[in-house]
Amino acid sequence: MLGCYASRGFLPCKDPATELQQLGEGQHLLDRVGHALPSLLLEADARQFLERLTVPEWPYANIPPDLLPQARLYYLRLGFIVSGYVNQVGQPPVHRVPVNLARPLCQIAHLLQRPPVLSYDGYALYNWQRYDHSQPVALGNIDTVQNFVHLYDEHWFILVHVEIEAMAAEILDAILGLQGDITPVNVDVALVQISAAMQRIIGVLQRIPEKMSDALYFSRFRPYIGQFVDVLYEGVTQKTISFRGETGAQSSVMPLLTAFMKIPHQANKLTQHLQDMRHYMPAEHRALLQQVAQMPEIRLLSRAEYFDGVLELMAQFREVHYHWAVKYIARRGNDKRGTGGTPYMRWLKFLIDETRQYKLQPPQIAV
Repeated sequence: MLGCYASRGFLPCKDPATELQQLGEGQHLLDRVGHALPSLLLEADARQFLERLTVPEWPYANIPPDLLPQARLYYLRLGFIVSGYVNQVGQPPVHRVPVNLARPLCQIAHLLQRPPVLSYDGYALYNWQRYDHSQPVALGNIDTVQNFVHLYDEHWFILVHVEIEAMAAEILDAILGLQGDITPVNVDVALVQISAAMQRIIGVLQRIPEKMSDALYFSRFRPYIGQFVDVLYEGVTQKTISFRGETGAQSSVMPLLTAFMKIPHQANKLTQHLQDMRHYMPAEHRALLQQVAQMPEIRLLSRAEYFDGVLELMAQFREVHYHWAVKYIARRGNDKRGTGGTPYMRWLKFLIDETRQYKLQPPQIAV
């Protein structure tokens, strides 16, 4: 497992499945509906069509290890379909998931140990395929498996995150390589490796505007990854429940670095949001974050320039994120919360400031 993290980061060890093959009769229904979903969601009667689907059940009481890619694809297809149903653009809001969709989604979500809603793992981590399997998981060689809309802007938005996750393998390799061998020299080598990876990651994040319009993002596909507020899962729940929407805050990369660097963010509502986001991560990623959090403190083992260098790059990454949040959300409307329900403007600024304040040689504050 450690070797997989070191080579793939938080992406799946094997390339994601692109077709369902283990569901027996009707197994291709979800694939067909998934491929048609961007067109279907343009129709006023899409919800009526989705309510009539006979969705094949996941046929096992558990998830056999060799069928994990199939289980993830099953969750991905259903997650997109249900989010499309609840958040259909141009139609009145609904607060229910029909039983034919609610039961299979809740079943697979339970087996995957996650909430029954589309999250970052389904939207990005499992949602890619390579054109050329001999080439890296990188922009230009990857495309999405599933989308909400007929716009390459959404493909690009997802695929930028996929390449970032692929690059983050270098970060995991550096951190996990220290286990049981934490010496000043090894810590410095790891921090240099992390810094190099972070520089490349920031470069990719800065490419967001190349192929993604802020107007199209805000109006056409961002609504589909929004929160579920007071939604009844018919045939499953007795009361309405709420879930956070898909958001990059559900990625495990920055929480991993925060745990490794032992950045002491002050406990408040914003850090509670961060902790809540972990419930939407894959169970194995949550376990790894706990494992890294228990690693020894490295702050006084490293050279200040290397330790502070990583902190600075973490702050710069969040600053780029902050800039895109302003461009793609704040300037488009009066929405002060992200798709995950977080007050993103205050949240990102708070994290940036505290990250820089933790440096061994913190910047001087002008009087």
